[in-house]
Amino acid sequence: MIDFAWFWMLLALPLPWLVHRLLPPVEDAAGAALRTPFLDELDGLPNARRNTGTPTARLWTAALAWTLLVVAAARPVWLGEPIEQAVSGRDLLLAVDLSGSMEMQDFILEGKPVDRLTATQAVAGQFIERRVGDRLGLILFGERAYLQAPLTFDRKTVETLLDEAAIGLAGDKTAIGDAIGLAVKRLRDNPAGQRVLILLSDGANTAGTVAPLQAADLAARAGLKIYTIGIGADEMVLRDPFFGNRRVNPSKDLDEPTMRGIAEKTGGRYFRARDMAEFEEIYRLLDQLEPVERDKRYYRPHTELYPWPLGAALLVTTGLGMWMSRGRP
Repeated sequence: MIDFAWFWMLLALPLPWLVHRLLPPVEDAAGAALRTPFLDELDGLPNARRNTGTPTARLWTAALAWTLLVVAAARPVWLGEPIEQAVSGRDLLLAVDLSGSMEMQDFILEGKPVDRLTATQAVAGQFIERRVGDRLGLILFGERAYLQAPLTFDRKTVETLLDEAAIGLAGDKTAIGDAIGLAVKRLRDNPAGQRVLILLSDGANTAGTVAPLQAADLAARAGLKIYTIGIGADEMVLRDPFFGNRRVNPSKDLDEPTMRGIAEKTGGRYFRARDMAEFEEIYRLLDQLEPVERDKRYYRPHTELYPWPLGAALLVTTGLGMWMSRGRP
């Protein structure tokens, strides 16, 4: 259907008629000109140019041009079919560890060993794409915590900023408590509703000014639910040309009791991601624990149509000018 963005502009349609009716006519000065007796004889010559348009035809043409201009000024738009848009009302922050230990290559992605950050980017990126209707934000932390992306419905931008994150960007240490404190600060003044933080780390709190469990208490009082994910394999084979292969635990520095305590204090849940399969399953569980769709809203796409009547008005005006000029000697 067609609608007008500036419908009130249509009130200008009778303006020329009102001007004609209310303002006094311009006096014709033709009577004051000198009369040339033989001009009447010139009009009878075969090649004499005459005005080919009647006043009525010119009047209607001018009225058409004016109508088209007014319609263009009213900004006609074509409204498409309503499109459903899910809106959850949830504010969801991702806090990703960028400390030096995240460069450990103990995950297998597409048959190749990758570091923990690359695995996180691959799985979390798919999770972000599915969160239609949530306002998403991104916190990156190492020795300090930084808000990389404020809360937004623009999931593509959040995913891009996560993909551009680099290990060591925020320092080599791990400030888990500061990351939680930053999330509390960013969500504290937002309207009441579901507030969620998903925190990923592969180590223990080794930096920052706030202890993780103390920050968790603040989060609980602010109504922030925290899901924590401990990432890293339990076992890894290292090849040594002198001593042979040996098995090590690359996640020996992971502070699982603290990560579990953070989740319990805030009503969340702790997960353990040892490989890509577990990682992907965790995010599927998060989709179930925090469903995306809460209510539905509809919007109608619109296409501006004003260039069409505007272009037609210019063509009519140009044609009218050429038509009237034909009657001039």
